[in-house]
Amino acid sequence: MPEHEQQSEESTRLWGGRFASGPSSELTELSRSTHFDWRLAPYDLAGSRAHARVLHGAGLLSEDDLDDMLSALDRLEADVRSGSFAPQPDDEDVHTALERGLMERAGAELGGRLRAGRSRNDQVATLFRAFLRDHGRQIAQLVRELALAITSQAENHLGVAMPGRTHLQHAQPVLLSHHLLAHAWPLVRDLDRLAQWDERVAEESPYGSGALAGSSLGLDPEAIARDLGFTGSAPNSIDGTAARDFVAEFAYIAAQIGIDVSRLAEEIIIWNTKEFGFVTLDDGYSTGSSIMPQKKNPDIAELARGKSGRLVGNLTGLLATLKALPLAYNRDLQEDKEPVFDSIDTLEVLLPAFTGMIATLRFDTARLAELAPQGFALATDIAEWLVREGVPFREAHEISGACVQVCEQRGIELWDLTDEDFADISPRLGPGVRRVLSVEGSLASRDARGGTAPSRVTDQLSEIRGRLA
Repeated sequence: MPEHEQQSEESTRLWGGRFASGPSSELTELSRSTHFDWRLAPYDLAGSRAHARVLHGAGLLSEDDLDDMLSALDRLEADVRSGSFAPQPDDEDVHTALERGLMERAGAELGGRLRAGRSRNDQVATLFRAFLRDHGRQIAQLVRELALAITSQAENHLGVAMPGRTHLQHAQPVLLSHHLLAHAWPLVRDLDRLAQWDERVAEESPYGSGALAGSSLGLDPEAIARDLGFTGSAPNSIDGTAARDFVAEFAYIAAQIGIDVSRLAEEIIIWNTKEFGFVTLDDGYSTGSSIMPQKKNPDIAELARGKSGRLVGNLTGLLATLKALPLAYNRDLQEDKEPVFDSIDTLEVLLPAFTGMIATLRFDTARLAELAPQGFALATDIAEWLVREGVPFREAHEISGACVQVCEQRGIELWDLTDEDFADISPRLGPGVRRVLSVEGSLASRDARGGTAPSRVTDQLSEIRGRLA
């Protein structure tokens, strides 16, 4: 058959021998998936090469047949990458299109031999794993770059105090570096999740599972697994073709990354307001208004916040598809790809923009330091000073609260109280309490592991740098 010769619709289908007529146009339109699964073509071709080699190992392809098959697959891949070969309207999916392309290049007789011992069920379960593993590594690198950008900002602002909050209310002074690293550590855990996911997925290549029962042709699933970069093959052929927990887990990790980014995005949005005034966005990572010339909008942060909802939606939609499927393969599983493809595309465009925004943020360190002790943020330090003086915490808490009450009534801050004021509130409040009524003293006192003391934050920076190395 001449190269690139068009074939009839019937000859492009991978099924149909028992049917008296071809599928209806409505079924054909509903079944077609090449508009989204064509991105799997390089992985499908890699699987075909590995499969050809095990067919040769089983004596089902001669040495010359194998050479011709691999040569035809190489030519097909080159044409796929150049765009000169693409799916046609009659191609049901990526597998159908590539088999057509192979037979155009190798001939129908040799090209038709490749289908022996494999099914679209085990093909797609394997090549989807390979695709996700590659993109998992790409996303991991982007997450790592974001974590490093946050870490660099923390390193550049060592010693800068800011108001720590709970319930969005002033709580206790913390170091800006400590707060920033609180956003970096979740990303480190996301990297751990991706690495652990990849390790699990690598253990089970479904190639060789056939439609669901395995193969009777003496093929070697372990050889295909090694060829495709897996560490093992699926121990159960039914599970191998039907399981999509690896997709759901990937979608969860993508959603968790989105949520972790969104939480920082929300703070950037708040910090960028006139009322807070903590940060200034770089012009290259913000936008203006079509009507209000003074505006400087945190669009990247807002898009990150919005796209996190999209990532969560992709996960929940996928779980809803999977929740009631009987074993083994069902056509519902065609719906497993688009949500995860969308999650990948979303993260791969979002993360670089978000990283650029973080790397170019400018902090108003004077404003942060000014606000750090306000809102009676040192009240806990009074209570803990009393505890160190031997006062039970229940009583210390009450005494500290009484100090706040007096300050509120008089419109002053805790450090404005005189020695006489303290003595009037409680005889347990001696002049020594003043040692903790400073941001520096408060920060330095919190020196246990995980605390905001400058020495501990320096330790954190070393630890997180090591994890990200």
